[in-house]
Amino acid sequence: MNILITGASGFIGSFIVEEALKRGMEVWAAVRKTSSRKYLSDNRINFIELNLDSQTEMIEKMCGLQFDYVVHAAGATKCLHAEDFHRINTEGTKNLVMALQRLQMPLKKFVYVSSLSVFGPVREKQPYGEILETDTPQPNTAYGKSKLESEMFLDTLTNFPCVTLRPTGVYGPRERDYFMMAQSIRNHTDFSVGYKPQDITFVYVLDVVQAVFLALEHGKDGRKYFLSDGYVYSSRTFSDLLIKEMGSPWVLRIKAPIWLLRIITFCGEYIGRMTGKISALNNDKYNIMKQRNWRCDISPAERELGYKPQYDLEKGVALAVKWYRENGWL
Repeated sequence: MNILITGASGFIGSFIVEEALKRGMEVWAAVRKTSSRKYLSDNRINFIELNLDSQTEMIEKMCGLQFDYVVHAAGATKCLHAEDFHRINTEGTKNLVMALQRLQMPLKKFVYVSSLSVFGPVREKQPYGEILETDTPQPNTAYGKSKLESEMFLDTLTNFPCVTLRPTGVYGPRERDYFMMAQSIRNHTDFSVGYKPQDITFVYVLDVVQAVFLALEHGKDGRKYFLSDGYVYSSRTFSDLLIKEMGSPWVLRIKAPIWLLRIITFCGEYIGRMTGKISALNNDKYNIMKQRNWRCDISPAERELGYKPQYDLEKGVALAVKWYRENGWL
């Protein structure tokens, strides 16, 4: 079985590549010229450079190839300009799919890695309830909007075997955004925002990978599935577990009001545009941290895919910190 994996050099994509190789699949890793191949060292990997901005170039690159499966994990989570999310995430998805269709690729399944962010703050009233697939999406980030637009495009297709996964916050080895919290704790500071209770959900990267291959095998065309580890955590749980796994260093806890975060992220966005360097503290980050409820209903994934999360937050954080140490990140 031949599988094409976009975003193969990225955090989630590199783990999907590893699992596909373990399953004996013929793996094609779609990368850019500038992509690091640090985590793609297996000599069984076939590399293909795909420019998601150009249907024509992708058709030329893929002409003569046949893929049974495509996992579209490529995408931008941080951009200097909001319109770049649309270009990369939305238009890039359209270009890839249309190139596959023009090549008459005989796909058995196309799995699109979307995000819980497509829903935004749809259930913010206390007591918080789970976000359901029947809720109306209200994305409040440029990233979430671009992912929703991609989903809406995929919904318009006929005779296209697509399954969409909507993971909540994905963490684990190789991931850098949640790693920033570990760096902060190493420097003896734990920073959080907002005084209202916050219900947060997480999913370990290998559970996302599990869901990808279950979707390839059992996913129903047109279906969309939320992914988490099945638990709900408070805003302090992640940092508490990091502190524990890092040997309980002394930590100054700072809880700031939302309005201060607004100022910080506004400045971060402005400085990023001035310097040309993307900051993790941007307008999207403000809306993500402001949102109080990240509960989601994973029962359809459990029921229809056979999805069974293997890593709760305690187990996952322990493995992530172990990897950070072994690879010189901490």
